[in-house]
Amino acid sequence: MEKKQRELCFEILRRFNKAGILKDIILIGSWSAYFYNEYFVGTSYLDRAALKTRDIDFLIHDPAKIRHEVNVPELLYDLGFVIIYKGNKGYIKLEHPDLLLEFLVLEKGRGIDKPFPLPKLGINAVALRFLNFLSSNTIKVKIEDFYVTLPHPANFALHKLIIFQRRLRQDKAAKDKNTAIEILKSLIDKGESTIIKQVFNSIPQKWQKKILRGLEETKEKEICLTLQEIQK
Repeated sequence: MEKKQRELCFEILRRFNKAGILKDIILIGSWSAYFYNEYFVGTSYLDRAALKTRDIDFLIHDPAKIRHEVNVPELLYDLGFVIIYKGNKGYIKLEHPDLLLEFLVLEKGRGIDKPFPLPKLGINAVALRFLNFLSSNTIKVKIEDFYVTLPHPANFALHKLIIFQRRLRQDKAAKDKNTAIEILKSLIDKGESTIIKQVFNSIPQKWQKKILRGLEETKEKEICLTLQEIQK
């Protein structure tokens, strides 16, 4: 299953790149952790990053900047993806036996409780809070002959420490928390504690408190100390 998922994920990225829309998309969610292999070359992260899931989440940071009109469902139809609707408000997902694609946008102001239309892509998106934390600091990793945009690992990990506390399912909450810990440990191993501190220091105190609260139940003293130094 993992090999089939990986090959299918790569083919989606190839097609998005060829269609000219990959530059408008940030790959977020657990598949980011897989592609961080490139960032963490030379660390023990390579031994831990067999972390994949059926869900692939794509963040459209600025829908207004999309220039190419590409019907995404048609683009992926021959791969076996079909449109499904989540909930009773018409949120679109693209489903395949091996992968499930969802598109997200930043929730602004008071937010919206209905799908956000993306007519140039032939789909709609879910608006969620906290996603600006992922899009505000990104990296690019080379995949074959093109580049994929990912949240910086520090932002990704600290974001996980916020959202795992909002999860209703304990298994997903535990997975988010463990992923965050592994990535932060790898950043420290890579000598990038300063980057963790900079990212942590850049966010509102309310978010900082959520992150520290999320770490209280862990025994990762090095990570806790790295973050708490800023509080002094």
